[in-house]
Amino acid sequence: MNIENDVIDNLAELERFLLSVEKGGLGLEGVAGVGMATSNADGRHFVAVFGDNHKLLLGRWITAEIFESGQEMVKNGVKSKH
Repeated sequence: MNIENDVIDNLAELERFLLSVEKGGLGLEGVAGVGMATSNADGRHFVAVFGDNHKLLLGRWITAEIFESGQEMVKNGVKSKH
């Protein structure tokens, strides 16, 4: 898996990550969606950027609190602040 070791531990950081994905700031190609998942290996939660055929392009570890409180943000997207 391509998961960065930095752990997202607050909603502001999750929002920044999601906006970076939405705006193409991470240099990822073929982004099809974003979701939250749990590693089968160790049970840790992560936010995942998926490409075609549900291929994991990039992931970031998240705390259990962010896994619970950030689900709506991931599901509905982030509204840019003007």
